[in-house]
Amino acid sequence: MQIPGGSLEESRVLDEVLFNKDVTHAQMRREIENPKVLLLDCPLEYKKGESMTNMEFRVETDFAKALMMEEEEIKRICEFIVTHKPDVVITEKGVSDLAQHFLLKHDISVIRRLRKSDNNRISRVTGATIVNRPEEIMPSDIGHECGLFEIQKMGDAYFTFMTKCKNPKACSILLRGPSKDVSFF
Repeated sequence: MQIPGGSLEESRVLDEVLFNKDVTHAQMRREIENPKVLLLDCPLEYKKGESMTNMEFRVETDFAKALMMEEEEIKRICEFIVTHKPDVVITEKGVSDLAQHFLLKHDISVIRRLRKSDNNRISRVTGATIVNRPEEIMPSDIGHECGLFEIQKMGDAYFTFMTKCKNPKACSILLRGPSKDVSFF
């Protein structure tokens, strides 16, 4: 696969952002024109206790109740996101399988465990604001300045490109060589 506008063995400055990540679920969209981008600095998974947490189940229905409580919490978190109708959600933390399921049902692509520096660059090219809690999402936090969200496989790795941005204030420098050991970005 070729780098947009270039070959595999090339060095160039992209006026867009590139990072080495793929969507969390195989059925999520890998190409979206004019995406609405939501950036998060929080996990989309059930918060476990800071220290050892013990649960005592006295009857067999107690375990089902505990699972139901966890599912309801994940669904609540995802509803805060879905109400703002983003096309892409990118978080610096983890995303549970259940959260992936709820967001996939609403045709939202998700990328997880992104580096803070990459999240900051995405913010600069999309106009999105990084949000710390889903409950605090405002319509103005959603980025609308990216023209194309696209994931491509190069070699054996997936790369996400955020291109055709209206007013990019960040860029990526791509240095590709003939092997994985000689490629940097």
